[in-house]
Amino acid sequence: AGEAQCLSYTGCNFLRQRLVLATLSGRPLKIRKIRSKEEDPGLRDFEASFIRLIDKVTSGSRIEINQTGTTLYYQPGLLYGGSLEHDCSPSRSIGYFLESLLCLAPFMKHPLKIVLRGVTNDQVDPSVDVLKATALPLLKKFGIDGESLEIKINRRGMPPKGGGEILFACPVRKVLQPVQFTDPGKIKRIRGTAYSVRVSPQIANRMVESARGILNKFLPDIYIYTDHMKGVSSGKSPGFGMCLTAETINGTILSAELASNPQGQGAAVLPEELGQNCAKLLLEEVYRGGCVDSTNQSLALLLMTLGQRDVSKVLLGPLSPYTIEFLRHLRSFFQIMFKIETKTAEEEHMGGEKVLMTCVGIGFCNLSKTIR
Repeated sequence: AGEAQCLSYTGCNFLRQRLVLATLSGRPLKIRKIRSKEEDPGLRDFEASFIRLIDKVTSGSRIEINQTGTTLYYQPGLLYGGSLEHDCSPSRSIGYFLESLLCLAPFMKHPLKIVLRGVTNDQVDPSVDVLKATALPLLKKFGIDGESLEIKINRRGMPPKGGGEILFACPVRKVLQPVQFTDPGKIKRIRGTAYSVRVSPQIANRMVESARGILNKFLPDIYIYTDHMKGVSSGKSPGFGMCLTAETINGTILSAELASNPQGQGAAVLPEELGQNCAKLLLEEVYRGGCVDSTNQSLALLLMTLGQRDVSKVLLGPLSPYTIEFLRHLRSFFQIMFKIETKTAEEEHMGGEKVLMTCVGIGFCNLSKTIR
């Protein structure tokens, strides 16, 4: 890999995307001017923690960071996997780290089994509950399945102190299947979890009541579990929240979630309000529609890109800004372009405008997987 192949970027945005795609494509990467104008320049602790995690799951990566932390050079090694543990920085939730592991895990040399510790649910990143409910079924669509694919929440941890712990395990695949996933179908049931830690167990029930008050107008089949963890498994900070998923007859899963404000920050939130707002967010996600919810758009596009040399199609709701930038990065790292067709609400007879994404996979093959 000569200097000509090295991709260069400036700024701290989309650091995870760039590191993940560099690792998969094997192209070295240089990022300059990371928060160079700020009073506290350089990488934040959660970004440093993420770089350490990438270093753990790969073998032979070269990472160079200058003294102020404003320049990062990364030469990717081989994805190795195996049994690992990682303490995530409490300033971002475990979802921040897990989203990237979901992209990398199927292409390791050994199946990945990793214990992550930190904050399980916060207001910034997708929570572990949502990734468990939506990302795992998505991986199965591409042929990544088996008993060893799981996300298990051992302990919950709310910000600011965290204290949660999860286990993520994923099997390895040599190639991915192409998908044709263009009809989301009608919604048949809603499932959810209302969790509360270090507060009254009644709070979970109050959230469930208010969420059902809105959702029962549309659908009878609603079941929301209450999850009240006690003692060691409840982490170090009090809090509560809710995660809802709507499932369609074709196996599409759309999700929404909300969490209470961290202890000592912002106004107190009523459980009833939180339940109602979470239900409204779910209805909004259903209106946006598509076959993949907005949290997992980039994961779906990445798996389509890495598929066999065959056509994959996925119908998505309106693209999030994160996804749009992800498409630009896919073009830089893999020289792949998607065909994007907009479907108006009239054509689809429901919800907001949809986008049909079509691409031919690059035929990515997991060369480090040992052949049995």
